[in-house]
Amino acid sequence: MTGLNNLMIQLPSSLVLIQGTRFLMGSKDGGDDERPVHRVWVDAFRIGAFQVTNAEYGRFLESAGRNPPPFWNDPRFDDPEQPVVAVSWLDAAAYCEWLSGVAGGRFRLPAEAEWECAARGGAEGKLYPWGDDPPQSRPDYSARWTRGPEPRGGGVPNGYGLYDMCENVHEWCLDWYQPDYYSVSPERNPRGPESGSRRVSRGGSWRHHVKMSRCAARSSIPPGYQYADYGFRIACEVE
Repeated sequence: MTGLNNLMIQLPSSLVLIQGTRFLMGSKDGGDDERPVHRVWVDAFRIGAFQVTNAEYGRFLESAGRNPPPFWNDPRFDDPEQPVVAVSWLDAAAYCEWLSGVAGGRFRLPAEAEWECAARGGAEGKLYPWGDDPPQSRPDYSARWTRGPEPRGGGVPNGYGLYDMCENVHEWCLDWYQPDYYSVSPERNPRGPESGSRRVSRGGSWRHHVKMSRCAARSSIPPGYQYADYGFRIACEVE
């Protein structure tokens, strides 16, 4: 992790350490792909307290000489503190690879199990990061996300100190998607099937009618797609 602290002065998304733990993954209240509910162990990992912002992603574009994603100059999405959107899974993975090179750590997208563990914030069996109350009960729910995602940290952090889990933009995960994966996944550190046609995404979106998702809710799209409500946050291996 040499140089990480200096880099984070330039790339301000702080990392939160999640200690190795067991948790109940999935939900009996959701779709078939969230069943069966099963206990999973995840090793310790670090995850970004915030979704990756335009400012952070812009440094990657400049350093790597890459073209910006769609909507980069759209005034609905171009605030430096808004999460970057319209990045494909391939773009997000490339960002993590670049960050690993400049920071000296092992950055990647969070595995689906890590993401759900982090979203739950240490609260066993709750529907949302804040508990079981519906999204519409959250402060100022009806006035938020009227034209696009909010700048990072606009909501209340969960029990692990993570912001915007299950809201703001969908977040890419490391895994390939398989609807019945929970019936065959290993108990320790599941990373999804070896191949597939769609990558897992998690969390709610500013663009949806219900703008916050349950912790266990799963979604997926092909890895090359670029949508205005898709972003990501980073994870990091613990040495």
